Amino acid sequence: MNRFELFRTLRKHVKLAEKRSLALEQNKTAKVVMYIMSGFVIVYMMFLSVMFALIANSMNTCTSYEFIFGIMPFILVVDFFIRFMAQHTPAQLIKPYMLLPIPKHACVESFILSSIVSSNNLLWLCITIPFAIMSVLFSYGFLAALAFVVMFQVVIVINSLNYMLWRTMINKSLLWWIGPIVVYGSIFMIWVLDDFDAMFDIFGAIGIGVCEGNILAYLGIFAVVALMFFINRSVQYHVTYQETTNSNEKELKNISDFSRLDRYGEVGEYLKLEIKSIMRNKNVKKSFIMSICVVVLFSLLISFTDIYSDSFSRKFWIVYTFVLYGAISLIKIMSYEGNYIDCLMTHHENLMQLLRAKYYFYSALLLVPFFLMLPTVFTGKYSLLMLVSMLLFTAGPTFCLLMQMAVYNKQTVPLNEKFIAKGNMENNWFQIVAELLAMFAPVIIISALMAFFSETVAYIILSILGLSFVIMHKMWIRNIYNRFMARRYENIEAFRASR
Repeated sequence: MNRFELFRTLRKHVKLAEKRSLALEQNKTAKVVMYIMSGFVIVYMMFLSVMFALIANSMNTCTSYEFIFGIMPFILVVDFFIRFMAQHTPAQLIKPYMLLPIPKHACVESFILSSIVSSNNLLWLCITIPFAIMSVLFSYGFLAALAFVVMFQVVIVINSLNYMLWRTMINKSLLWWIGPIVVYGSIFMIWVLDDFDAMFDIFGAIGIGVCEGNILAYLGIFAVVALMFFINRSVQYHVTYQETTNSNEKELKNISDFSRLDRYGEVGEYLKLEIKSIMRNKNVKKSFIMSICVVVLFSLLISFTDIYSDSFSRKFWIVYTFVLYGAISLIKIMSYEGNYIDCLMTHHENLMQLLRAKYYFYSALLLVPFFLMLPTVFTGKYSLLMLVSMLLFTAGPTFCLLMQMAVYNKQTVPLNEKFIAKGNMENNWFQIVAELLAMFAPVIIISALMAFFSETVAYIILSILGLSFVIMHKMWIRNIYNRFMARRYENIEAFRASR
């Protein structure tokens, strides 16, 4: 089998895997909602394209294609972070092929190429094609418009390869976040050291070279593509081989037995399990550390800067800071437990005690953003009532919503393996809908309350609503438990199949 045939075969396997995914039949309503939202995103991008075209047509200091390439740094940063929502690294797809008698490097190359030609990379055509028609085609000719669209897409491919590289390394250690920070920071450093026009002119010159047929511009861009491809080829193969062979040395760690939690009975035992799982398991630990770091970052930004001072931002970012723990951890509730779900089902109501322990643990963690946000009370940006109401509302209705995923999550997420485990291919659309509701529903509720009441009364109502859910937590946790038990055989079978 030559490399082209291997690429076609593996591409076909990826499409079949998506169709046979355990999550395909889950939450069809949520998937319809996501398709509708995707449609809105496409329409919004086309609207931005028209706006960019109108701005470019009205400018006399630069050409239209120079304008788009001039703002390319902002486009690349947005594109990089959007990819975290949908794009998997090639190393995450290679597990079924590790033991087959096929060239492993060729296999990795095929998955890299498959990622390059995926629909994710074509989304930016919603901006480039309308822009090219409105601002490039009739002013500079068909060849210039075609060169603009094609080479813009090639730059997006470079950004896709850059994402693959750093996402793979970040999966190994969060310290690798330094990489993309340095890469994109160096681009904007031109702006910091000189001015915005200097950065704009440098990237605008690339657009001029592309659309005016400068061979050096083409050679430079394709040389970067080739370099990023071979770097990814080497890194993706190395991390997959390393994880498959368990070549990393393991050191035994002495971890406390947390005997003080014994007084809480079974709930205390599951609290120990939650804490030790975070301390011992690589993937759980990384998610927890990431949530802590982001909460600290946004808390400091909100407390000591004025960048989020408008009315909407004040409401949204206080919600985001408190909700983040749940959005990252509770949204995948039971997915890590899918690795040992059979053990959890051996005793009556084990699962309910586990759910209560998780609720207590993550509710206690809400004290972290609460104390981090106290400087905003002293500076007058927020009131103490606002912080207390958001703490109670997050621990109440928001956590109640996120913990509903204990019923609907049916795919096991690996505790340690990152690249060769099937659980990395989670595609539960209801999770995304639940996260969006957790982020935006409180803001909508607060805005609605403020339309009829004063800010103080609105947050008092929010506090009462949150406190009522906290008081009744045993009732709605039991409801979650009963619904899980009603479909336990379906869920257990799915957890086993996805290990």
